[in-house]
Amino acid sequence: MASGSPDPGPELAIVIPTYNERENVVPLHQALHEALKGIAWEAIFVDDDSTDGTAQEVRALSRLHPNVRCIRRIGRRGLSSAVIEGMLATSAPWIAVMDADLQHDEKLLPEMLARLKGADCDLVVGSRMVEGGSNASLGGNRQHLSEMSSDVARRILGIGIRDLMSGFFMLRRAVVDDSVRNLSGVGFKILLDIVASSPRSLKVVELPYSFRTRRAGQSKLDSHAAFALGLTLIDKFVGRILPIRLVAFLLVGAFGVVVHFVTLTLAFKVAGLDFVASQAIATLAAMTSNFAINNLFTYQDVRLRGRRWLTGWMTFTLICSLGALANVGVAATLFRGNWSWTLSALAGIVLGTAWNYGVTRRYTWRQ
Repeated sequence: MASGSPDPGPELAIVIPTYNERENVVPLHQALHEALKGIAWEAIFVDDDSTDGTAQEVRALSRLHPNVRCIRRIGRRGLSSAVIEGMLATSAPWIAVMDADLQHDEKLLPEMLARLKGADCDLVVGSRMVEGGSNASLGGNRQHLSEMSSDVARRILGIGIRDLMSGFFMLRRAVVDDSVRNLSGVGFKILLDIVASSPRSLKVVELPYSFRTRRAGQSKLDSHAAFALGLTLIDKFVGRILPIRLVAFLLVGAFGVVVHFVTLTLAFKVAGLDFVASQAIATLAAMTSNFAINNLFTYQDVRLRGRRWLTGWMTFTLICSLGALANVGVAATLFRGNWSWTLSALAGIVLGTAWNYGVTRRYTWRQ
């Protein structure tokens, strides 16, 4: 057996969430190798079961470079939750987060680390919105959306960070340990989640950098980003009272109420159908709408696709059938008892909501 002290672990871990980024893996590692000379570092790629072989590419790279690791997640997706898993998988005292698409400037990492090693800083943010930084490569619409989102989040949460939507930052291990149990893990803006979840005010430095154009791969941002940002903000206020999925389910359910009453009005008041038949039709329409929207947003990390979408819709419908029967029965009873048709319908909806959330969460999306 070899004698002597074991090699110390890395002082810096770079957590890199990936989805279909195979072409970027090797170029990113090469860029990190050049930028971090003289620093003991490791790269932790957290892959959401990419279909292009990203995980296999990372594993091949790790056989050549022991400072490369791969965490492959099966059956779930989401940038924030991927970053959280990556941060918890390292023992490094300093942790950086960046994308795999080469849009973040790896040359800034040594300066970020130097700032953190000082005694007056908890978090260093690569910022596109301070003097010297640039967000121009996003393009007009996305650039305005990013800036507007940062401004809205700052105002709501009272946080002074200019680029609160940044996905490029470095922080002390203690910041993660202090806030991890309060993180929602929802959506794409993990920096906002960390800062808002910290039990103490963090000392933050923003360093300017220019956001680059994506070279290859698939962005983890999609049309659900705004919805996810909204959930993250809501979670900071009600997360300790209600699970964030329940909040999302209720928001979708609120839209389902609109669908229900529009359908009920058309059937009962316009088409002249019997109230009980109208309530049944409206319930089915709202239930189908709720399934489709919840599948897209509330359960986007375990979203059902293809045949599984149809199977999920069928199980959702079957599971909710008892709730639907109770919905129609209660509404009909109240209506016959001289309640207004609107209050009768609303009472039926409320009764079915608890059943729909609890049971479909367990069986349709297997939570």
